[in-house]
Amino acid sequence: MANSKLIVVEGPQGAGKTTVTDYLRYSLSYTNLYRLCGTADSSAEGKKKAEDMYINLLEYIKKMENKSINLVFDRTFFTEENYCRLGKKDYTFTDVYEKLLEEFSKLDFEIYYITLYLKDVEKYHSRLDRKDKAAFKNSKFEAENSINQQKVYLEMAEEIREKYPQIQVRNIANDRDFEETKKELREFIGY
Repeated sequence: MANSKLIVVEGPQGAGKTTVTDYLRYSLSYTNLYRLCGTADSSAEGKKKAEDMYINLLEYIKKMENKSINLVFDRTFFTEENYCRLGKKDYTFTDVYEKLLEEFSKLDFEIYYITLYLKDVEKYHSRLDRKDKAAFKNSKFEAENSINQQKVYLEMAEEIREKYPQIQVRNIANDRDFEETKKELREFIGY
């Protein structure tokens, strides 16, 4: 029986994943935080690299079952599927994604899948045009990417909710006062 939480936070650039995952890391006792970025290779070889990486990740997570250690992930294989659905890669990842998701759903953790989004998508423009973040060459283009990614992430969350009732799914609007976001996280995850 699960004695640990597995929390995956997904969402487009600018939705606040870093802020939320840092908050979770320091709010939940015995919690490790992992930040993944996927592979930039969009070739067939890149698909194989991504598949191998995420299979190995699930094997690692399985080894962490019932260790009383919570795991928080800022992006995982859901990001790869999102980018492929948007045509950002030269391959489809859905066949691999579905196998990974099936194995993910069977892990012996309390599993939480969170999609961060912005109700006011125009806020992506200002969030991605910050001087304290890595330079974006064209914040308008990046904001449009984030808006498109958000739509797909929200669709994916609904698919997961319908097919895998053992995964707790929540879409959290993160363009309000962060205290409200924190309250919703505490209520959803139960800490």
